[in-house]
Amino acid sequence: MMTTAAHRERSTADDIVAIPLRRPWRWVSAVIVLFFAVALVQSLAVNENIHYDVVGQYLFDYRILNGVWLTIALTIASMLVSTLLAIIIASMRLSSNPVLQSVAWVYVWIFRGTPLLVQVVIWGYLGLLYSKIIIGVPFTNIVFAAFDTNTLIPALMAGFLALTLNQGAYSAEIVRAGMLSVDEGQREAAYSLGMSPLRTFRRILLPQAMRVIIPPMGNETISMLKNTSLLSVIAVLELYTQATLISSQNLYQVELLIVISVWYLTMTSILSIPQYYLERRFGRGSTRNLPPTPFQKVRRFFERFKKPVRTPSLETTEVRLP
Repeated sequence: MMTTAAHRERSTADDIVAIPLRRPWRWVSAVIVLFFAVALVQSLAVNENIHYDVVGQYLFDYRILNGVWLTIALTIASMLVSTLLAIIIASMRLSSNPVLQSVAWVYVWIFRGTPLLVQVVIWGYLGLLYSKIIIGVPFTNIVFAAFDTNTLIPALMAGFLALTLNQGAYSAEIVRAGMLSVDEGQREAAYSLGMSPLRTFRRILLPQAMRVIIPPMGNETISMLKNTSLLSVIAVLELYTQATLISSQNLYQVELLIVISVWYLTMTSILSIPQYYLERRFGRGSTRNLPPTPFQKVRRFFERFKKPVRTPSLETTEVRLP
């Protein structure tokens, strides 16, 4: 009988040795890109027109920090309210009621079809259109309450309304696309089990649609964070407005732009972390093997340097059968 060692030698000799294709231009292009990246960093580092001491001086200035906190608060509040609004609008668009469908379609059409900057200005100067906001019975003289528009909707509230209503239109289409991605049989199966439409939406449809909704909603959150800078046109004291006020006094425009760029990059990087893990959580049902997280990659990298534990090797013995 053939021994184990001889069988191993024969199987090794018969194996096909695959030689990977060489791609030298991949390394050449990487070297070229790296060269230009280093050249750009070096030009910025030695640029005498940039006062980095001023950047460090205002990076943690209390006015900049106040703008950062207001920017974060506006982003979180607007995204929460706009998400709830988006679910309502998406449900209206998917409804069989033609009136609800038409109202939802007109809402999305208006707020997606006009620039956000125009909407911010309209809400900021709403007092020019309506000096007072009156609550009463239409087409009659019956008035329940009347409010001064500028008092009821100051600059901060106007910015919040503009961001929320604009984002609600975009998020509604994202939620609607996620709902349409779920197979119709899931809804029919839930109804056959006696589940109500609200329970079906909350327990069956929404968890499956989140796999499609989360990635674009994460991008919209990051866009919302940056779009808060548009509120400077109505004097909301967010991050960009604070930097503009400071630079108008000391005339260090470029340095203050670097300061707010650092803060925007920091905030968007932090927002990308929960988005990544939410995508992994809701994407578990669509792939068998999830890619490793950055922490897992780092841990595996350092595990390579650990000394391997020696295990006693099993010697191959030759066994002959009579």
